[in-house]
Amino acid sequence: MKEEKIQTLHPQPGKTNKNISLGKYTVIKENILSILKDCEPTHTELMENLYSRLKDTFEGGVQWYGETVKLDLEARKMIERTKIKPEKYKLIATGASR
Repeated sequence: MKEEKIQTLHPQPGKTNKNISLGKYTVIKENILSILKDCEPTHTELMENLYSRLKDTFEGGVQWYGETVKLDLEARKMIERTKIKPEKYKLIATGASR
C-alpha cells in the first residue's frame, strides 16, 4: 500500500516545498505547535527543542522535516516570525485551532 503524502507549501511566492509523508508531517506539526503554545523560541531554540523531543522515536532527519513543516505552517498562516531581531516564532491566534 502506498504511503499517503502531503505537498507542503512555502511562504515565499513562487517557491515550492517538498512532497513528504503525511504521517511524518503530522508528528512534526503537532510537536511544533505544542512547543509554540508555551513559548516564542528563536529558530535555533525551536529546532533544538523539536530534536530533543523526537530524536529517539522519529525515523528521518528531525531538523530537515522540522524546517520543511515550519515553512509550511508559515505559508498556511498558522505560525509567524516576529519582526524584531532575533526573529522568534509564535502561533497566529486565528490559525491555532486549525
